[in-house]
Amino acid sequence: MSLAELICPAGTPAALRTAVDAGADAVYCGFQDATNARNFPGLNFTPDELVEAVVYAHARGTKVLLALNTYPPAGKVDLWRQAADTGARLGVDAFIVADMGVADYIARTYPGIRLHLSVQAAASSPEAIRYYCENFGVNRVVLPRILTIPEIRQIRREIPCEIETFIFGNHGLMVEGRCSLTNYLTGQSTNMDGVCSPASDVEYVRDADGSMSSQLAGFTIDRFGPEEKAGYPTICKGRYTAPHRPEGYYAFEEPVSLNLSRLLPELIEAGVHAFKIEGRQRSKSYVRGVVRAFRAAVDDIKAGRDANIADLIALTEGQKQTQGAFETKKWR
Repeated sequence: MSLAELICPAGTPAALRTAVDAGADAVYCGFQDATNARNFPGLNFTPDELVEAVVYAHARGTKVLLALNTYPPAGKVDLWRQAADTGARLGVDAFIVADMGVADYIARTYPGIRLHLSVQAAASSPEAIRYYCENFGVNRVVLPRILTIPEIRQIRREIPCEIETFIFGNHGLMVEGRCSLTNYLTGQSTNMDGVCSPASDVEYVRDADGSMSSQLAGFTIDRFGPEEKAGYPTICKGRYTAPHRPEGYYAFEEPVSLNLSRLLPELIEAGVHAFKIEGRQRSKSYVRGVVRAFRAAVDDIKAGRDANIADLIALTEGQKQTQGAFETKKWR
């Protein structure tokens, strides 16, 4: 397995073809149900669409990874098992899983298909990762976004599987696999229903002064000035007022975007096998631009050339970009 495999988002069949044509080594996608963590209307694949996607990708040397990265509620595991059965029948190259029960079913039923441990499992220590490897045969772990490069380098020395890290897109720092905030307001769970801030509960309201309010289930999550770009209302990235902060403040985290383009050489040196681009809910133009830019950068670095990363600010989620915990040079 070579380092720096480029893993790209495919929220729709059209986005999958775009990512493949732009140079993805692998694409990740999900079915149109609660088995994946991007369960939004208009996204994801039917079984018929997925079989066509697998044929298209494989004909061009690209792997297809199927995200089954949510947690089955008690008594409802059949949906996840059926999704795994369908994915195996259609020829996907790997399953991305979070739940141990789902991992166990796939490991026993389809031992010839690779298992990748989702970031939703929040496995960030060598001990936790080794547990999944030893008990379920996990081939790769997708690390949470909270680790520094020195920490990643140390983990790589102590585990028997490949490492995948996010390099671009959402910079969510809530503990993956543990978020209950959207469930508090909407009754739907990020981790079990696969949807954060379901579209049916989202509303934008234009105020008299030209500002825009974004609301979730009737609650105002943020308010944007006439010249500000209105973001999608998620509780963890909302601005709120309080008696001591009447001007409004980010109670959890500011909606910045992750961009590790400048750290790619260090991540390769640390032993990262795969770079993941976030954005299954994004447009084809976003997928095309980001995948092309990182394809060129990774190829340049692997060939010993200086990478000329394009300016990706216009494609990011927030107004600011960050390298997050990754840029920290020493142990916390």
